[in-house]
Amino acid sequence: MGGGWRWPLHHHVHLEEATMAIYIIKNGSDEEVNRIVATQEFVEANYAGRYEEVVPAVNSVSPEIAARLWRNQELEDTDFIVPLSDHPQRAAYMTYRAALRAWPSTSDFPDTKPTLGS
Repeated sequence: MGGGWRWPLHHHVHLEEATMAIYIIKNGSDEEVNRIVATQEFVEANYAGRYEEVVPAVNSVSPEIAARLWRNQELEDTDFIVPLSDHPQRAAYMTYRAALRAWPSTSDFPDTKPTLGS
């Protein structure tokens, strides 16, 4: 999907603290530009009415599914680093990507997300 603002890679959230849902993010022409898993508070704060909820928040997205969707988006968002051997943060990003891939098999899943630089 297109560019624009992305969820900060260092953002840390415990999924049990927030009700997650899937949202369609729209541009000024009311065209879909992205789909994200987020809390309603996050979407309202960052997309000012340019969104539509796809799945109702009430028990619709299990923490495990929300976590996998978030992880997959993080991997997609960091794909740019793989071919950039001279990027100053490449090692940190590659470690982060490895942690994202391993996360579902850890005891931290789905409650504690991996973070860049940890």
